[in-house]
Amino acid sequence: MHGSKTKKSSSKRRVRGAAEAPEAPPQVVVLAAGVGSRMRSTLPKVLHRIGGRTLLDAVLDAAEGISPSRVIAVVGAGRESVESALSGRDVTIVVQDPPLGTGDAARLGATALSNGSGPVLVLSGDAPLLTSATLSKLIDRRREKRLDLAFLTFRPPEAGELGRVVRDAKGKVRRIVETRNATAREKRLPEANAGVYCFSPDALSRALGKLSRNSVSGEYYLTDAVEILTSSGKAVEGIEAEDWREGWGINTRAELAAAEEIERRRSLERAMDAGASIVDPATTRIGPKVRFEPDAVVHPFVCIEGTSVVEQGSEILPFTRVIDCVIGPGAVVGPHCELEGATVGARSRVGPFARLRPGTVLEEDVRVGNFVETKKAVLHAGAKAPHLTYLGDAEIGAGANIGAGVITCNYDGEKKHHTSIGEGAFIGSDSQLVAPVTVGRDAWIGAGSTITRDVPDGALAVSRAPQKNLPGWAARRRGRKAGK
Repeated sequence: MHGSKTKKSSSKRRVRGAAEAPEAPPQVVVLAAGVGSRMRSTLPKVLHRIGGRTLLDAVLDAAEGISPSRVIAVVGAGRESVESALSGRDVTIVVQDPPLGTGDAARLGATALSNGSGPVLVLSGDAPLLTSATLSKLIDRRREKRLDLAFLTFRPPEAGELGRVVRDAKGKVRRIVETRNATAREKRLPEANAGVYCFSPDALSRALGKLSRNSVSGEYYLTDAVEILTSSGKAVEGIEAEDWREGWGINTRAELAAAEEIERRRSLERAMDAGASIVDPATTRIGPKVRFEPDAVVHPFVCIEGTSVVEQGSEILPFTRVIDCVIGPGAVVGPHCELEGATVGARSRVGPFARLRPGTVLEEDVRVGNFVETKKAVLHAGAKAPHLTYLGDAEIGAGANIGAGVITCNYDGEKKHHTSIGEGAFIGSDSQLVAPVTVGRDAWIGAGSTITRDVPDGALAVSRAPQKNLPGWAARRRGRKAGK
């Protein structure tokens, strides 16, 4: 078992007649140990992606939206890969080995819970369309009605192999029945279990303690907790999701593709609701964490992923991919560009065919043109690198001009080194700056130079061999050829 820091959060005080003590923050257990054999993949199911993030990341993002005090992920199949994918998150990892069903996974996850009176949410790691808003409603309903368990149900177009929710004549939940054990009548029930549970701590402990192995599969089913609690008089409610898609667990490649389309449409709608113009929604891909400001314009065949921010009045032209970037107000990017981990300042212009790698910062009014690549480069206001240039581990002063074919030679085979180019400097075409090196303010580099030493402010540096002209050489050459 591996631990991590516990996040702190607070709950708001609720008033129902007389003031009540605030409920402790929720804790979350995410079941992510499934093999996912129907995916036909060596990759664990929860690491398949929609909207640029894994299924597991999508569930964890939804969980983070309710400010839990603790998040536990129960992993099993391919756990090394899953643990690696979770390395940047504040998540406690518990290993289920051997796999003995969802009930066993929940029991293992519960061993990592901290003592507290707040609710415990148990979530499936393969339900990427679940939202924080729905989880909050589930928590609120359990608290307001003092339920021992509130769980999410949904009515998909085809319930298929999903567990069915069985209610009595008055509509009260009695149990969840797995399809393999259901009668013909029960299989016709339209309401399915979403695998999203909100337990009181006592109810979870009671239910897990009474789970028994299924006689056929030899596994423990968490769905049995519903009947365990209802049969002992505990208060249990199944709460139907407003959008059935939130309860949908992904089990096949076809379902993965369908979920991708749903997530894509959600993101497009969020962008347009924020005031962005999406020229061709059918060919545009926007990640779920991308944020837009009004009057941003996105052209066809653009992909924007990660935590990118597209600010007011900026424009992204066709066939461009943007990952974890900030595109400043009035900036224009593309076409045919790739940007990752970069900041593009106000009114700057990038492309076409430019690549900005992580650590690139363009201040306002910067021009980075065609076939220019940058990495850990800062270009200050008004600097220009119009074409055919590599700028790595470099700082370019305001108003500096970088000619065509310029290279900052930042790697000596062992270490990376820094290049500094001063304000207003002019770097002639086809020059190489061998780092570490500094070119001073208003300095000039002659075209075709290889610079290995610092250049003072205002100086001209040239490192070409002297030109030599040979009069009559062409005629002599022709004569030699004729003599042969």
